[in-house]
Amino acid sequence: MIKKLIAAFLILTLVPTAAIAAPPKPTQAQIDAAKKLEDEKKAAADASAAKLNSAKKTLKQLASIATAKHKLYVSAQNELKMKTKQADLAMKHLQVAQASVSSGKRAIGKLAANAYVSGGGFTDLDSLLKADGPQDLADRLSALDAVGQNNSTALDRYKSAEVVASSAQKAADTAKQAQAAATIKVASAKKAAEAAEAMQQEEVDKLQAVQDKLAKELAVAQKTRVTLEQQRQLALLEESNAGRAVLTPDQSKIWPDTGFTGRSSTRSTEAMRAAAVEYASKQVLAKKRYVWGSEGPTTFDCSGLVYAAYRDAGLGWPNWDRLNSSLYWVSTKRVPLKDLVPGDLLFYSYKPTVNTIHHISIYAGDGMMWEANSKDKGLLYSSIYSVKGLLPYGGRV
Repeated sequence: MIKKLIAAFLILTLVPTAAIAAPPKPTQAQIDAAKKLEDEKKAAADASAAKLNSAKKTLKQLASIATAKHKLYVSAQNELKMKTKQADLAMKHLQVAQASVSSGKRAIGKLAANAYVSGGGFTDLDSLLKADGPQDLADRLSALDAVGQNNSTALDRYKSAEVVASSAQKAADTAKQAQAAATIKVASAKKAAEAAEAMQQEEVDKLQAVQDKLAKELAVAQKTRVTLEQQRQLALLEESNAGRAVLTPDQSKIWPDTGFTGRSSTRSTEAMRAAAVEYASKQVLAKKRYVWGSEGPTTFDCSGLVYAAYRDAGLGWPNWDRLNSSLYWVSTKRVPLKDLVPGDLLFYSYKPTVNTIHHISIYAGDGMMWEANSKDKGLLYSSIYSVKGLLPYGGRV
């Protein structure tokens, strides 16, 4: 508790005097200023929406570019595969042709070697001079024809193999060039596609950041304006009801039970209720002032004291919010007056209806209450019957 008092002291010493002196009930001028700011944020959001629509068109264009580049990339890949197959096939043809050339070379070399071994005399004239007779001559001429045919065939095969090998070499070279060109084309298309996609992502991120920023700013402006309006409306309603209560004759000390209902459950614990009572008592004993629409720490109205007490006890949004007396009645559990415990809320109405509730207090026990009574009387420790129009039920938070 000492820590809380020190914290309260620090708040009072650190908050500027102008801020403390400002009227806690929002003025219409404050609401108008908040509305003006909201309109400015709305105009900025609308202007940004126009830019956003234009940027969306750019996004579509970038998406189209990326799609087109991707198609080129796929096409270039397919072309690369085809050229690679062609290069592989040409290389196989080249290898076969080169093998055939090598075979021809070996055959011709063998013929040359045989001629050398035979002394170079295996010719038509030599065969005629050295023949041992008609039959030997015939055999020699027949052998000479066979050798000639073999030589001719070997030479023809060799020449054909050279032609095929040359053609295969050219085909392989052409295929390799095409393969290299296709590879460059693939790399270029892929790079272009990645660049387009990077531009698209950058644009998306930029737009998302702008959209998020404007949405947050507009939401803050709207919440500020709505909060100010609600606070003012709650304070004006409670103030109006209090004014009517003063002028309404024939109010009962305690209104009869007409079947009031409320919440079916509670949100507070016994410890919270005790803490709320302690907080309220300290504000009363410190002789804090009564100001419409105020919820502390230096001034309070009746519902503001109730809100601040339970907020200090540990209840927070969304389980606990700043309302007026009538709404606190609706949002608490009904408790008969005979069953009240310290921390329960008491309600006063100038007619036995919920919408005419004009005052709220915190039950202290033994028929007493802590309350922010009015501008004239301030914050009080008083009898629960000191204010007319007590409803027959309390409210347990």
